[in-house]
Amino acid sequence: MIHEMRTYRCVPGKLPALLARFENHTLKLWEKHGIRQAGFWTTLIGESNQELIYLLAWESLAERERKWNAFQADPAWQAARAESEKDGAILANAASQMLTPTPFSAVR
Repeated sequence: MIHEMRTYRCVPGKLPALLARFENHTLKLWEKHGIRQAGFWTTLIGESNQELIYLLAWESLAERERKWNAFQADPAWQAARAESEKDGAILANAASQMLTPTPFSAVR
């Protein structure tokens, strides 16, 4: 199992718009494409309260490439993204890391 940790830092004040996009559109599209989420977090105390951090679970890098590319190419995703950004960009930047569990990890 591979986990992908994605960190989205929002344009100031745009975190609610990003959260709404996930709740109302993205998660349904992920389900359609077989993308499995392993959790979402916002920062309670820390460097920035304008971040969304989430984990995706993948069986392999090949699965990730196939499913993520299909999701990104989906016209419904492209329309939802465009609609959510009609008043300007939501994200200031995004980062992604592929994580593999250690032998002693509780998460496999």
